[in-house]
Amino acid sequence: MIDRLEAARALDDIENITRRVRQSQIYRLSSLLMILWGALVVLGNLVTYLTPIYADKAWLSVYVLGIAGSVVLGATEKARWGMGSFDVRSLLAFVMFFAFGFFVERIGHFGPREMGAFWPIYFMLFYCLAGLWFGIAFTIFGLSVIALTLIGYVFIGAAFPLWMAVVNGVGLILGGLWMRRS
Repeated sequence: MIDRLEAARALDDIENITRRVRQSQIYRLSSLLMILWGALVVLGNLVTYLTPIYADKAWLSVYVLGIAGSVVLGATEKARWGMGSFDVRSLLAFVMFFAFGFFVERIGHFGPREMGAFWPIYFMLFYCLAGLWFGIAFTIFGLSVIALTLIGYVFIGAAFPLWMAVVNGVGLILGGLWMRRS
């Protein structure tokens, strides 16, 4: 027989393990999404730098492929782990997220350089917010990309899309690989 104190400790241990497993699953899915979006962002920025005339089409493709890939990865992880990681509400959240971003972009009359800074900062705001629920790693990553984006916006000239390919795209890939270890 175990006494009341031992039972409470055992339940605390179970709760702690459950929380850590859940965080591990969140980090796993997040890492896959970061790697996917990072690769797409690198391609979008390279197209923007090398053939600016196709930048609009490239970024539309990045968004469509990124959302579709996110849905597929979320569904795959849900089937694999039985966790509700991606559902219709998540898809609607993506749609609202992008709709608001496009709305701000349009009323702000952003030029290409401003859009190149706005979207990564906008995305990273949500990484920072996610850190409040899912772990400080999200917040640290988001703040780092925001700071480097602003540095590049102020100090990097025509090569800003290349800067963003590294800071945002490669940064997402490296952040995703780092999260796989967490």
